[in-house]
Amino acid sequence: MSDYPFNPTTSALPAVVPFVGPEAAERAMGAKFIARLGANENVFGPSPHAIAAMEKAAPEVWMYGDPENHDLRQALAKHHGLAPENIMVGEGIDGLFGTLALMFMEPGVTVATSTGGYPTFNYQMAARGGAIETTPFKHDKEDLDGLIDLASRVNARLIYLANPDNPMGTWWSGDEVQAMIDSVPEGSLLCLDEAYIEFAPEDTTPAIDVNSRKVIRFRTFSKAYGMAGARIGYAIGEASLIKAFDKVRNHFGINRIAQAGALAALQDQFYVKEVVARVNEAKLRISIIGKASGFRPIRSAASFQTLDCGKDGTYSTAIIQGLASRGVFIRKPFKAPEDRCIRVSAGTPSDLDVFETALAEVLKELA
Repeated sequence: MSDYPFNPTTSALPAVVPFVGPEAAERAMGAKFIARLGANENVFGPSPHAIAAMEKAAPEVWMYGDPENHDLRQALAKHHGLAPENIMVGEGIDGLFGTLALMFMEPGVTVATSTGGYPTFNYQMAARGGAIETTPFKHDKEDLDGLIDLASRVNARLIYLANPDNPMGTWWSGDEVQAMIDSVPEGSLLCLDEAYIEFAPEDTTPAIDVNSRKVIRFRTFSKAYGMAGARIGYAIGEASLIKAFDKVRNHFGINRIAQAGALAALQDQFYVKEVVARVNEAKLRISIIGKASGFRPIRSAASFQTLDCGKDGTYSTAIIQGLASRGVFIRKPFKAPEDRCIRVSAGTPSDLDVFETALAEVLKELA
């Protein structure tokens, strides 16, 4: 039997999944997790108004969603004080990364990112032939100067930065990020992932400049808005760049239920503020649990709390495995030295009760 005639890029790539889902782990264990604290989901869920809107839209799911996402783009434009021409809606930030790869990547083109940074960006770029070049974190933060230096050396077409960062939750101020934007080399584009921006201090993000040809920003309804399963996010950028998405995007990729939910969620900013407060309370408790366990909490502006376990990746992996065997799902950074840490998503009080008890048992066992 002959091999399939894959293109050279696909043939050269391994079959991998950027993130192994908790469902796969549950199937392997033959049991459900009691506390799901590893996927950076918003356990507090969407606004009741968003739930009602999605329930109302469910009987209409026999129709395709509006391929222009007109109403949502109009609402997002009003929310940010922009024109709809500066906003593109897509199937979550990951889906938008895939479209961006279609637009910019080809064999021999390089992208600059951080070692151990968000892996789905790399996955999408490599799938289109992009060569991934990395620079390490510095003091548990993405290295802004290092990324610019790397981009200049390798002539990177795209530069990736998450602010706040995943997987560490660390962040840079808006002024520092703006200085990086100003330093982007000619011919490069900064992909600024702001998935967690609603949880960050107000001065974390630079002012949106839709005339800048150096940056495109990505935001999502998966985190603060509690709609990760709906797969809906958006990009903000200069009008001609945003228009170019129409050349290659999946025009019917957003279903009617997600469109209705996102529109209602955006209009309930009071609920978003409530969620942020609850997440902050949860991160504080995770930090307290961590300190009591001998760990060092790393300040986080995301929806999760990172805990420095003080040893190495082997030790943190043992903790994760021990917790999983007790029904607690968490994750950790992939690369050293950050892999010495564990990462715990904000959870309900009962989730964190389970985590606290299980962690004490695991540490006693490992000791």
